[in-house]
Amino acid sequence: MPADPTCELCEATPFTAWFHSDDLCWVAECDSCGVPMVVWRSHDPSPSPEIRAALHERLTAVVESRSAAPFWIDDTLRSIPDHYHAHARRRPDWTS
Repeated sequence: MPADPTCELCEATPFTAWFHSDDLCWVAECDSCGVPMVVWRSHDPSPSPEIRAALHERLTAVVESRSAAPFWIDDTLRSIPDHYHAHARRRPDWTS
C-alpha cells in the first residue's frame, strides 16, 4: 500500500533512537511511551500472519539484544489505527 503523506509512521522521521531498519520495517523507541516499537513500512493496519510474525521477530530481536527483561508484544492500534505497529511492553509487576 502506498505511503500516506499525513501519517507520522509513514513519514518515519527519527525523533527517537532507532534500533533497526530494513525494507520491511523499522524499530525505534516510541516517542509517546518510550518502549521499542516496530513499524511496518506499508500504510496498512492488517499485515498477513507471515508479515506480522516477521515484524514481531525483528522487534523481539531488538528487545532481547538490549535487555533480558521479560516483555509482551502489544499490537493494539490505538492512536494510529490505520498503520500497523507494535510495542514491546514490560508488565509493571515484572522485575528485571
